[in-house]
Amino acid sequence: MLKSIPSPPGRKQGHKQDKEDRITAKLPALHFYQLALPTPQPREGAFDRASAEKGKALFNDKAKCATCHVPPIFTEPGWNLHKAEEIGIDDFQAMRSPDERYRTAPLRALWDMEKVHKGGFYHDGRFASLGDVVDHYDRHLELKLTDQEKSELIEYLKSI
Repeated sequence: MLKSIPSPPGRKQGHKQDKEDRITAKLPALHFYQLALPTPQPREGAFDRASAEKGKALFNDKAKCATCHVPPIFTEPGWNLHKAEEIGIDDFQAMRSPDERYRTAPLRALWDMEKVHKGGFYHDGRFASLGDVVDHYDRHLELKLTDQEKSELIEYLKSI
């Protein structure tokens, strides 16, 4: 079976086809290794533990986060790609990918917001804070989260 390595859309640069596919069989082990890397632990005081416990229940139920960000890996195993309309945003970035979809981003080390997320949150950094992401999904999925629930959910996100 011939495999192709994609290049930027419309360019056909870097398209390489070999008679023997020496890559595909190795991808599951690479994916397993990637997901097995330990997540850095939050520093003391990075989140409110009592609120995070309440937020965990919201994450797994009412807020529907665990639908795609499946614990304990906090990403979506298997087919983790979504059309823009599923997640309530425009398709500008998705249209640049070969399958025109967004992947489910892993939720790891969100407590380290100053260092890791300088450019913003979400696929393209469009949201300045976790609160903005939660507000987006609250509107898009019509979750009807209270301000208290949003706060608890954010504390849980910072705890994982």
